[in-house]
Amino acid sequence: MKTFDIIVIGSGAGLMVIEAALSAGMSCAIIEKSKFGGTCLTKGCIPSKMLVYPADLVRESEKADRVGIGFSKPIVDWNKISKRMWDQINHNIQIENSLKKVENLQVYKGIAEFTGKKTLRVKYDDNSFSEEIQSDLIIIATGAESFIPPIKDIEQTGYITSETFFGDKFPEKPWQSLIIVGGGAIGAEFAHIFSAFGTKVTIVEMRPRILTTEEEEISNVVTAEFENNGITVLTNSKVVASGIKGKLKTLTLEDALTGERKIIEADEIFIASGVRSNTDTLKINNTDVETDEKGWIKTNEYLETTQKGICAIGDINGKYQFRHKANYEAEILIQNLFGYQEKRKAIYNAVPWAIFTWPQVAHVGMTEEEVRASGQRYWIGRNYYSQIAGGIALGITRDSSDNSFVKIIVGEGDTILGVHIVGPHASILLQPFVYLMNSHHKCERKRRSGNDKLVYPPLGSFTPINDSMVIHPSLNELTAWVIDNIDWDDESNYSISIT
Repeated sequence: MKTFDIIVIGSGAGLMVIEAALSAGMSCAIIEKSKFGGTCLTKGCIPSKMLVYPADLVRESEKADRVGIGFSKPIVDWNKISKRMWDQINHNIQIENSLKKVENLQVYKGIAEFTGKKTLRVKYDDNSFSEEIQSDLIIIATGAESFIPPIKDIEQTGYITSETFFGDKFPEKPWQSLIIVGGGAIGAEFAHIFSAFGTKVTIVEMRPRILTTEEEEISNVVTAEFENNGITVLTNSKVVASGIKGKLKTLTLEDALTGERKIIEADEIFIASGVRSNTDTLKINNTDVETDEKGWIKTNEYLETTQKGICAIGDINGKYQFRHKANYEAEILIQNLFGYQEKRKAIYNAVPWAIFTWPQVAHVGMTEEEVRASGQRYWIGRNYYSQIAGGIALGITRDSSDNSFVKIIVGEGDTILGVHIVGPHASILLQPFVYLMNSHHKCERKRRSGNDKLVYPPLGSFTPINDSMVIHPSLNELTAWVIDNIDWDDESNYSISIT
């Protein structure tokens, strides 16, 4: 049996931990069942943005006449758009090849299965198994997988998910018609993408509204704009059965309020009903790691599980399933495992996210409903795009269907409890509020990398930026990550000012 200093399962944020462990001189093993780089690179936020931006340009061109610019109908070069997307996804090949050349690192390609509390084996595609391997330190970073609701005959009918869309079911051209089951972030983004490319899109949502993680008023704005762009939004609709009619696929819907049933049809069905835990494939029951009722791994504030020596980061712990959250947890784990400071706790008071649909949506902190339920006193502020010169320059007026807004919720002592934005560049406009919500970190003890001096960051320092999650993928990363590029060893710019 091979023994390693550390085993990491999953090559998304888990790669950050592996890099730190290798730098610390540890013998390492990494196990990946699919493409290297994780969900975000291979079947999530990065490739989807390669499709979102062209869709944004289509929608922008459609509204250009209100500022005095006219365009002919955009020509969609699907092959070129697809090639740019696949070029990004195919970075996984370089990652895998590079990892196989790293000294002190053993790469396993297959499904990790626990055989004991500290032992694992890897199941390969041909159903054979590796030898058992073991370690006193195991990091689980396996992400999650698409949840498929119980729909009669759905397997026979066929469908796609975000995993298969960015795989063997990627279309040769945009479908003429598409049904999306699920009105969350993934469903909203793909509705925007394909409707902009000319596909007739229908969203089916079981709950009373789409984007249920957002403020109801924001959900209403997005719904209205969807409908203006030809997207059909069917809420309170439960999918009960599926079938095939000629060359089309069908879904039978049941109205949650009336019980009435109807059949809709399209070229393809895209299931975007959320994600589920994959701890069953890990055979986690062979360990002392506890999971909740949905199968997510329970972790404490240090990302430790209920079994000593096993930690879990990213989607698998069920807390805010975004890549920037996974990166944040990886950084905390690295500091706690390999750093020289006191253990750092994971804090989720200011987790930001953005939904790259049309119009764009961004969110940090609590919703008004959550604040109200907490019993706190609070106040609300709103500002509409039509009320500022920048919004007017975009051609947005008080009567525009896309006259979107920023909503801020503040508590006593001027604390920011939540910020919600719908409209152009929402992800960028939100980020400064994330930094402000993390400004209380200014008096924590810090130690610069490679410097033994203790530093107490004063007001005005970059510490809140350094300690904050940055929406991924967004242009905010350009300004936030420049902090990581500070060369602390270069004192060539040091000067003394004499007054």
